[in-house]
Amino acid sequence: MDLRALYPISYGLYIVGSRKGDKINAQIANTVIQVCSEPPTISVCLNKGNLTHEYIKSSKVFTVSVLAQDTPLNFVGNFGFKSGRDINKFENVKYKLGETKAPLVLEHALSVMEAKVVNEADAGTHTIFVGELVGAEVLKEGEPMTYAYYRQVKRGTTPKTAPSYVEQKKEKEADTKLAKYKCSVCGYVYDPSKGDPDNGIKPGTPFEKLPDDWTCPVCGASKSEFEKL
Repeated sequence: MDLRALYPISYGLYIVGSRKGDKINAQIANTVIQVCSEPPTISVCLNKGNLTHEYIKSSKVFTVSVLAQDTPLNFVGNFGFKSGRDINKFENVKYKLGETKAPLVLEHALSVMEAKVVNEADAGTHTIFVGELVGAEVLKEGEPMTYAYYRQVKRGTTPKTAPSYVEQKKEKEADTKLAKYKCSVCGYVYDPSKGDPDNGIKPGTPFEKLPDDWTCPVCGASKSEFEKL
């Protein structure tokens, strides 16, 4: 079976938040969809091992922030490749608590919405939560970040817990002078021909010439966590 057949399916990129008591958490998700318009209802599919999943199961509420196309990779990495069990993801991030007391991430967001769970379905490793909107707000105009743009233009990676994760086979780089290096933590691939414009690294910069304090633009891992492809 050729799983590449799944690649053309279109997705967006969102931050999904929730709460458990007075604790809050949020994560990146690409599975938010509108289910119906009357009443306005949306759904999201999350891995059962994720902290946000645990919080939604407890509070029966969740929020969604629609990310703008120019959202930095490190912002996505903060919510997508780090666990709320280990860090406070909201430190230095602009957000507010909504009507449901769940967090709405405002930074880099085009719009935000919050919902109360009205149904859920078991999907094996994941749960599909269906929620009726109880609040929604447009923050600014702009182009939303699509999953294709995130992968192909921003060159972001996919967590193994994501529904759309497909393991990639390692490819050898023919030109050793422009060898690609892969982050062993999140899977981000540094491509010298493209550089890292978000962090001031010009195209054509070999990995060996990167500053010693350069870190993975997605998860923040150091150069020592990269391996040559």
